[in-house]
Amino acid sequence: MAGRHRTTRRQMFHHTAMGAAMSATFPFLASTVGAAHAPTPTFRFALNTSTVRGQQPTLPEIVSLASQAGYDGIEPWIRELEAYRDGGGNLGELKRRLADSGLEVVSAIGFPRWCVDDAQQRKAGLEQAKRDMALVRAIGGDKIAAPPVGATDVSLSLDALAERYAALLEVGENEGVQPQLELWGHSKTLHLLGEVLYVACESGREDAAVLPDVFHLYKGGSGFSGLHLLAGTAVHLFHINDYPATPPREEIRDGARVFPGDGVAPLAHILKTLATVGFRGFLSLELFNAEYWKRDAADVCREGLEKTRRVVDQAMGA
Repeated sequence: MAGRHRTTRRQMFHHTAMGAAMSATFPFLASTVGAAHAPTPTFRFALNTSTVRGQQPTLPEIVSLASQAGYDGIEPWIRELEAYRDGGGNLGELKRRLADSGLEVVSAIGFPRWCVDDAQQRKAGLEQAKRDMALVRAIGGDKIAAPPVGATDVSLSLDALAERYAALLEVGENEGVQPQLELWGHSKTLHLLGEVLYVACESGREDAAVLPDVFHLYKGGSGFSGLHLLAGTAVHLFHINDYPATPPREEIRDGARVFPGDGVAPLAHILKTLATVGFRGFLSLELFNAEYWKRDAADVCREGLEKTRRVVDQAMGA
């Protein structure tokens, strides 16, 4: 990748005039021809376990909560799987419980340092990724988030990140778990949708995928107009949430996330765009609201799904 024109490529993401050409240039991006005739989408709904983290339910309890509320899947965190296993829990039994409850493991949240500049840390990060993927596979999952852990305070080369993401994807191919490149709005690296798309495209891998998030798209400053450039086949999971009008974007933190429809995010536009580009995956409810953590976990799960379904129905004209 050393021979690539790094500056010119980066400028693509800072000049809106180039946006129209991106879908033709990159196979990762979708065409919107015939969008008016897009079929009604079938979104599915998942619970990210952070939504009820404050109540401290066990993983088997989360399975019951999600199933009883009516979700189609869950998105656990790796540290929860480690704690469950280290505390004597049986991952095989958890997998059976999930299957019996009709729940899919749609992804998982882990933090290996796969993208950092330090070669030794990066090597250790890939080894950690292997261990994380083994946990995901043990409970029936085949996808995992890949955020820019360890690079939130520095701006790394996009071409270097593309090479490193390709290496992570190779690990995932060997382990049977697909890493999804996740945008983090608070990070100096991969805080813009254009950066994430560039890295995914330039990885040179057909199994590259991205993991967008309503809050992070807002926090990072990308907004939502670029979502029409996505290909639904390259987005398996979308983190659904909402945010209030205050505090301002520059000051807002994860804990300010609210139920879909309770904030000011343009969710109807977002969901219609996802439908247009062919997204048919999971909307995973990911919240970190301390006020919700004070409430009964079952009520939070139930209300979260009801409000997510409501914004989808409103967006699709149901």
